[in-house]
Amino acid sequence: MLTGRQLLKQVRQTALQAYAHQDIPFEYLVEQLNPARSLSYSPLFQVMLVLQNTPQEQLELAGLKVSVEDTDSTIAQFDLTLSLVEHEEVLVCDWEYRTDLFRPDTIKRMTEHFEVLLEGLINQPTQTVGQLPLITLTEQQQLIAWNQTQADYPADKTIVDLFQEQVEKTPSNVAVVFEGQSLTYQALNFKANQLAHYLIENGVKAETLVGICVERSLEMVIGLLGILKAGGAYVPLDPDYPAPRLQFMLEDSQVPVLLTQSRLIDRLPLSTPKFVVGLESEWATIATYSSSNPVRQSGAENLAYVIYTSGSTGKPKGVMIEHRNLCHSTWTRQTYYSYTELKAFLLLSPVGFDSSVAGIFWSLTQGARLVLPENSLDLKSLTTQVWKHCISHLLCVPTFYSALLSQPESDKLTGLKTAIIAGESGSQNLLVQHEVKLPKTKLFNEYGPTEGTVWSSVHDFKSPLSNSQCIGKPIANTQIYILDAHHNPTPIGIPGELCIAGAGLARGYLNRPELTAEKFIEVDIFGEPKRLYKTGDLARWREDGNLEYLGRRDHQVKLRGFRIELGEIEATLTQHEAVKEAVVVLYDKENNPRLVAYIVSAQLSVISDQLNNEASGQTSPITADNGSLITELRAWLKSRLPEYMIPAQLTVLEKLPLTPNGKIDRQTLEKREINAQLSTDTFVAPRDTLELQLAQIWEDILNVRPIGIHDNFFEIGGHSLLAVSLMAQIGKQLNKSLPLATLFQRATIEQLAHLLRQQTETQLWSSLVAIQPNGSKPPFFCMPGAGGNVLYLYELARFLGTDQPFYGLQAVGLDGESVPHTRVEDIAAHYLNDIQTLQKQGPYLLGGHSFGGQVAFEMCQQLQKQGEEVALLIIFDTTPSMQAPVEERNWDEARWLTEAAGEVEQLLGKNLEVSYEILQALAPDEQLNYFRKRLVMANWLSPETDLKQLRGLVEVYKANCQTHYAPENTVKVPRIILFRASEKREVHEEQNEVVSEIHNDPTWGWSQFSDNVLVHTVPGDHITMMTQPHVPVLAEQLKSCVEQAFVLDERT
Repeated sequence: MLTGRQLLKQVRQTALQAYAHQDIPFEYLVEQLNPARSLSYSPLFQVMLVLQNTPQEQLELAGLKVSVEDTDSTIAQFDLTLSLVEHEEVLVCDWEYRTDLFRPDTIKRMTEHFEVLLEGLINQPTQTVGQLPLITLTEQQQLIAWNQTQADYPADKTIVDLFQEQVEKTPSNVAVVFEGQSLTYQALNFKANQLAHYLIENGVKAETLVGICVERSLEMVIGLLGILKAGGAYVPLDPDYPAPRLQFMLEDSQVPVLLTQSRLIDRLPLSTPKFVVGLESEWATIATYSSSNPVRQSGAENLAYVIYTSGSTGKPKGVMIEHRNLCHSTWTRQTYYSYTELKAFLLLSPVGFDSSVAGIFWSLTQGARLVLPENSLDLKSLTTQVWKHCISHLLCVPTFYSALLSQPESDKLTGLKTAIIAGESGSQNLLVQHEVKLPKTKLFNEYGPTEGTVWSSVHDFKSPLSNSQCIGKPIANTQIYILDAHHNPTPIGIPGELCIAGAGLARGYLNRPELTAEKFIEVDIFGEPKRLYKTGDLARWREDGNLEYLGRRDHQVKLRGFRIELGEIEATLTQHEAVKEAVVVLYDKENNPRLVAYIVSAQLSVISDQLNNEASGQTSPITADNGSLITELRAWLKSRLPEYMIPAQLTVLEKLPLTPNGKIDRQTLEKREINAQLSTDTFVAPRDTLELQLAQIWEDILNVRPIGIHDNFFEIGGHSLLAVSLMAQIGKQLNKSLPLATLFQRATIEQLAHLLRQQTETQLWSSLVAIQPNGSKPPFFCMPGAGGNVLYLYELARFLGTDQPFYGLQAVGLDGESVPHTRVEDIAAHYLNDIQTLQKQGPYLLGGHSFGGQVAFEMCQQLQKQGEEVALLIIFDTTPSMQAPVEERNWDEARWLTEAAGEVEQLLGKNLEVSYEILQALAPDEQLNYFRKRLVMANWLSPETDLKQLRGLVEVYKANCQTHYAPENTVKVPRIILFRASEKREVHEEQNEVVSEIHNDPTWGWSQFSDNVLVHTVPGDHITMMTQPHVPVLAEQLKSCVEQAFVLDERT
């Protein structure tokens, strides 16, 4: 770094050298260099400094008196011009600027900073330029004043102290609510005390790290409090994380004790913890311990929790937060939001993220209800829960809050008193949306890294015209400094790195002393030493004392509230042997931010070199067969990173673009349009009007461009909900009707276009649906439940992998024109006829879910009587037929629609608000229309679905529910696998006695039909076992069963 004296010398030398070319006209220079032209700015440069130090002689003319008059120019030729004139041993500065770029007060500050800089050059000529001062004395005093945030808080207390004080105040208040269950403050305290005494006896004390890996439940809150009361610090472990990530966190933290749930133990790598506690299975023992408050086990200086965040080196890092940090954060929150009473808080964040800390401990130290939603991603259900539980406060990321406000029933949110957004930048549209939908609800924006204990600044959006990037002012006992690269405070309005000091600062990173020393630094600020945390965020002070967020100075991003180090994803990719280089960027366009990974394949880079492509800087995607590589890399990432860190798109390039100095040009990649060439074929553009129309529809739905006619919908970001929108748009724009299942069979534009050209007035229909037709293994044929629709089987097919062909059999009648079958025997025969067009002979793999299990069994019987072999019969959570006939259900239309709604509600996890009372009050012809509207609002049907199609769905459901199946002269099945859901389901009263008797048998009655019945219990209930997040477990076990079945067949 140059000193001031060296800089002046260098400038002088450069200027003298330039004088040799001073006669070259500016216009000629522009012509020769030919820079990019724009009417909005001058070519070559936009800022000019002019020094006029040539002595001016007095002009004398005979008979005239001459004087110099200064004139003001009304048009600025450049963005900024500073003219300096030496006059009587002083410099006279004249600033000319574009008024659309600079405000007068900004230029005024700039002049003051320039004056301070010149004084520094004169007074400290040997000081490096970067260390010369810019801030005026007035600004320094202003920055000090804005950071005068001292306030009283219980610095000597722990969060346990605050909770126990609240228990004394409101023992009978409801403390926590989950799925219809609740605990009062007293009951919660008793259970937490019992767990604490149990943990103390088993060695937990101050500074002991205790892992907690539980699903959202009452046990989660009991576990957290129990750990803290025992003196330990909790380490949250998300059960949905891949095993390698969980294993690293367990090994890095070296937790001696792990709290979990019995259903999760099999997912966890448990070599590290010495003592594993199943909160459900061990509770009978835990409940024998004292329910009185333990003697205080920890102090304010001890750890409260360690939360892991994404790490740039490829490994997450644990942030250590002490009780005094947590108490300060919670106490300050109570004070800041004291304008209205906190009655009920809706916890949307997973416990593994520090935003959960805000809701949990704010609620439990205020006597409020902490409401744990059953499904924190189900927007419609959440709006209902806000209304149902009288939620007064919630905290979520801006994108999620915007989605909540966009719900058709957003009027249910009007009871909210306070909405807090945090975790990522908001938008001006969100502020307007909030003002329109919830004008009486106060909206705040919180900012703060995990290292600052949840929040460090807050802004009250009092107007939709507020700056959406404003992160407000420092909270109590917190100081925020904007520093330059040399750790000097920057003046007001000048960007720099946001650094935090104060009571919220974490102890550091667990087992990472070097990183702690790098990020937590000691700096002299205005003559006072400060311990600071360097956030890596760019920001600046505004004139009103608020902070404005400007982005990141490194490769860390925020996506849907998750802090992600892009380097961690890149490191994981490059660990794969097929990857030579990898860069991950945040593609943020179309209001749909997503991660995109660009990869240079080790193999393909060699091929590229051999081709000796001379196109300098070319970064076009490889057109060789890279589809299998991308599929393999996606699976590689999913096995190692959380779902939110998986790039939405992976693109293989010949080489990565570079800047002139040889570094990877991330800006070029960030600006590049996402290319959808994931298929093994080369890109082929649309060849006619129909293909062009389809490509445009796909690009609008997927926000991916360009899309070739060979690109697979499900490989470029498509999923079931987008498939509904896609088929609806095809129907609307092309006036062509296609069954949704068509997309599973014809998932490219070329295939769809071919089908549409051939389509006649007759509705395309086949029971056999190829959900995943590829792979070398024998195909698996699966029969759906009573609804007869196979679309919900897609998740199971996907998690079985690309080498397992998977076919669903959809019911006759779903098209609204055919008459549904009324006998299981007829359904089975029809399905077998379709199956045998694909697979002429056995061994067959058959399976069925719910009602489909009985159909699959009958198909097995018919095949065996034909002399065919059934290798395996899979039954998903159903019993054989009832021995006694089920009473005929003489239900009216309203009752049938109510029952059908209940099935859909289980599948979606949403309340459709379709009740028998509501339907019965409607005219018969209005009941189906009302049902349709509710399904459309729940995103289960597209708005274009007509009543004929919906009538077909209902008639199939009615027919299947009333079918009585009593097989006769049955043949023993060689092998049956029964998958039972861990959560029980409700049955109709007329079935209670029979079902209870069958359920007493571990095989649920299937042992009478096979001497070889294996039973597996999988997570979820009768419906959710087939959906996320439970279906991966089912798929993994099913895959193993299928492999074992064919190994046995080969041996015999």
